[in-house]
Amino acid sequence: MRLPPHKTKGRVIVYTGDGKGKTTAALGLAIRAAGRGKKAAVIQFIKSPERTYGEQLILQKLGIEMYPMGAGFTWTKTPEAHRRALKAAWELTQEKVLSGMYDLMILDELNNALAIERFPVDDIISVQQVLQLIEKRPPALHLVITGRFAKREIIEAADIVTEMKLVKHDYEQGVTAMEGIEF
Repeated sequence: MRLPPHKTKGRVIVYTGDGKGKTTAALGLAIRAAGRGKKAAVIQFIKSPERTYGEQLILQKLGIEMYPMGAGFTWTKTPEAHRRALKAAWELTQEKVLSGMYDLMILDELNNALAIERFPVDDIISVQQVLQLIEKRPPALHLVITGRFAKREIIEAADIVTEMKLVKHDYEQGVTAMEGIEF
């Protein structure tokens, strides 16, 4: 029996906004895909391999590849360090997306990377390059892009866009990130 096109065409999904839960929602899709025997991978554009994240620990156990490629928060390292990390993350992204080996790829915090204004990034990774990758990806590959400040062009290219809205967060009262909740 032949499946209808909407069952075989990969979707482009964007999770954006200033609310909490963008990465968490994307990782939920990776877990769901793995549960169905699909191959998923996550490339993180901002999170650093120098730190350990709770999601990284469980995804390893589930066989979901995760690549923290960033230099960390943009204010903690030099622009050169961030640019090197973004270049490596983008090169890995192109390799993995175009490999045909995956059913689901998550580009975590790519929107944040594209929105950096403290130093130039367009020569390393531009909105146009992301749009070209969306077009060139294998037809069945689901591509998930997370992070604040999603560019209008990426939103327009997406099939599904969810904006997380911050209503209340205890950060506002000075509460710091909590293990198992934020990392």
